[in-house]
Amino acid sequence: MSISPNVPSPQESYHYENVGTPRWIAVLFGVLIVAVIALGFMGHSAQGQLQADLAKAQDQNKLLSAQLDQANARLADLKGNIEVTQQKVGMTQAELAKARSRAEAIRNDQIASDQKLATQLTAVQKESDEKIGAVATEVGGAKKDIADTKTDLETTKSKLERATGDMGVMSGLIAHNRDDLEELKRRGDRNYYEFKVTKSKAPQRVGPVQVTLNKTDQKKGKYTMTVFVDDRSIEKKDKTAGEPVQFYLKGNARLAPYEIVVFDVGKNDINGYLSTPKDAGSGAAPAATPAAAPAAASKPTS
Repeated sequence: MSISPNVPSPQESYHYENVGTPRWIAVLFGVLIVAVIALGFMGHSAQGQLQADLAKAQDQNKLLSAQLDQANARLADLKGNIEVTQQKVGMTQAELAKARSRAEAIRNDQIASDQKLATQLTAVQKESDEKIGAVATEVGGAKKDIADTKTDLETTKSKLERATGDMGVMSGLIAHNRDDLEELKRRGDRNYYEFKVTKSKAPQRVGPVQVTLNKTDQKKGKYTMTVFVDDRSIEKKDKTAGEPVQFYLKGNARLAPYEIVVFDVGKNDINGYLSTPKDAGSGAAPAATPAAAPAAASKPTS
């Protein structure tokens, strides 16, 4: 280190000392110089440290800037994501609102449909109840009719009776009217031919035979007729209504007789029925066509 020109050399110092300058001043200057040198060194060291710290701080600033940029980029991405999410949320809310509206419409339609169906069911139930009531009424009426018919049949059966015919043969059950005759037909024990015969010289067919009404006595209920069968004629004179008039066909004597029973005797006609055995042979005249007029007769009912 160089010494400043203002500082006296050793010879001069010595000279000064010799001439009376204090020694401690020189020491003081030495200390000051050392202090200055130390301070300079310390300042230089501090400056280096400051420069190093500044460089380090700058590096840290750069690092923080980079991190800040990254944070800003992330914030930008996050903001974009938030905006997209908001858009999606907005779309979702719109879709939800639309879905709610659709669901409400479907619910209203369902309620209307249920009400319509309930109305229809009520109408159908009412109609069914009315029909069931009508059917029940009809069934009740039918039951009454059946009961009445059964009663009538029982009454008819009680009226049916056996009688001895004009040939002394015990007759089967005989009918006194058409109701009794219908009961006999239902039984099916014999063939029955209902007839109405008027006074006439010409024979009138009744089932497998022909008859001629000769005379009537309406007051006494008597009549006289001739039966034509097997090429022969059989006169039945002064017979009474309700009396079984009997006769046989040739070859069928072993069977039950044919019977004519008259219900009513009119002034010029009679009506009743002819009954024949079920197993009667075919030797008799052909069966007649059922009568539509008084002169004709009906087919047998089995």
